[in-house]
Amino acid sequence: MRALFLIDGEHYPPVVVEAMRKVEEYLGVTRVGAAFLGGTEKLKEGADYGLPLMKGDSPVSAVERALRERGDVEVVVDLSDEPVVGYRERMRIASLALAAGARYVGSDFEMSPPELRNVSAKPSLAVIGTGKRIGKTALSGYLARLLARSGFDPCVVSMGRGGPAEPEVIEGHRMRVGSEYLLEALERGGHAASDCYETAALSRVVTVCCRRCGGGLAGEPFVSNVLEGTEVANGLDAHVTVFDGSGAAIPPVAVERRVLVAGAQQDPEYVAGYLGAYRLLVSDLLVLTMAEEPMAGAEEVSAIVEAVREVKPGLDVIPAVFRPRPVGEVAGLKVAYVSTAPEPILEKLSRHLAERYGCEVVAAFGSLSDRKALARDLDGLGGLGVEAYLTEIKAAAVDVVTRRAAEEDRQVFYCDNDPVAVAGHDLDEALLGLAREAVAAFEG
Repeated sequence: MRALFLIDGEHYPPVVVEAMRKVEEYLGVTRVGAAFLGGTEKLKEGADYGLPLMKGDSPVSAVERALRERGDVEVVVDLSDEPVVGYRERMRIASLALAAGARYVGSDFEMSPPELRNVSAKPSLAVIGTGKRIGKTALSGYLARLLARSGFDPCVVSMGRGGPAEPEVIEGHRMRVGSEYLLEALERGGHAASDCYETAALSRVVTVCCRRCGGGLAGEPFVSNVLEGTEVANGLDAHVTVFDGSGAAIPPVAVERRVLVAGAQQDPEYVAGYLGAYRLLVSDLLVLTMAEEPMAGAEEVSAIVEAVREVKPGLDVIPAVFRPRPVGEVAGLKVAYVSTAPEPILEKLSRHLAERYGCEVVAAFGSLSDRKALARDLDGLGGLGVEAYLTEIKAAAVDVVTRRAAEEDRQVFYCDNDPVAVAGHDLDEALLGLAREAVAAFEG
């Protein structure tokens, strides 16, 4: 393997040269370059390391330059130490190495880039996230609907913690995936509120349901059947494949373009630091959701955008908010709105439902992912005259809300969350632009 060594001036040059030789023997690598990260305490003028040193304005920029100029690096070997680099710098360096497809190795650690297999036989995009409950699946569904309206004829491969043991195809464009269908899936032992059912039911596109377990620091699932699901998608009558990630886990498939979803309420260090930087580096667009009060103000949004610009200056960032969209006619009904939305935003979402769709929201809960709390909330609805439940297809939406609606002979309406770009941004054009680029890259 071709190795890039990271060194500093806090070690005596003869010690560094001897260390490189021993590492070459131990790991079976060949040195092709060295990045000098800084430090002068033990650096002597005219020191000879046996190969040219690549430098930068900072340790991170030195590594970035070295990887750019030596694009054939397969492993980055870190012989540096504090005080030149600390934990934060090392995580950024790790992100750079992994994004370049190289392993990152130190004295007591080793990180490998996620293995993204070239198995998709169609132009493909992936939607990935920086965590759970930030709207990644809602964005995936919105993208699928947008592509369908624009003539791209998409299918979706959805990866979830509760997916089936064998990839399952749901022809959302042909069937009405309603409460009866989801209850039947629940009775068969399926996780009927899994992301794949949400996508099929709300986006009405053919969806391949897959599962995964575990997620590495850089997002690789420990176990998944997404590769098998991709083979199924390859045989479907569709022209573009959208891969929907799961939490912070990345579908293990090579794609032409990738969209990253992060929450504006997240710590900037979590989005742009740690291995969040890796996700930024391998993505072509960042959609920053929940970019509104009371979730996140202008200062919080700006702080994340600034942190992102430091990692990947040219990345397009689109702040957006979510607005609920019932799938069905709810005008004139008294509804209980059940979601995973944080408590502070529920009033704004309920007001939107009332003003836009003409229903009366007599109660709103964000307890959909907490079954005990949800049961208490639903038990307290007596006397409010609830005529229907309006729920997202997530968490306990089927086994608690839908089942209760059936038992009480009340209607249940499922609700999607549409992303709406903040003024001055065009989300649709950005997404369609990536789709066009994906098709061109695949065909080229």
